[in-house]
Amino acid sequence: MITCVVHYVIDPAQIEAFERFAREWMRLVAKHGGVHHGYFLPAEGASDRAEALFSFESLAAYERYRTRFGNDPEFVAADQIREDSGCVLRYERTFMRPFLPST
Repeated sequence: MITCVVHYVIDPAQIEAFERFAREWMRLVAKHGGVHHGYFLPAEGASDRAEALFSFESLAAYERYRTRFGNDPEFVAADQIREDSGCVLRYERTFMRPFLPST
């Protein structure tokens, strides 16, 4: 399993738009074989930081999902929320593997 951690710098004045953006991406990850672990939005402290975590069975499975970016109308529409609102100022992705407690 590979988990993508996305670190966002967001516009706090556009939090509702960011939530719309997040809902669409959670739906799309699930629709295309991933497991979305949620978006984590500011509650206390810095008001311009957000995180998202989602997993795919492998990096190859993630890459298959990524081939839809810019082509699939649902992906384009979801990303258009970000473009139109300016809710995301910048972001970066990190890929991690989970290390879970033993049972």
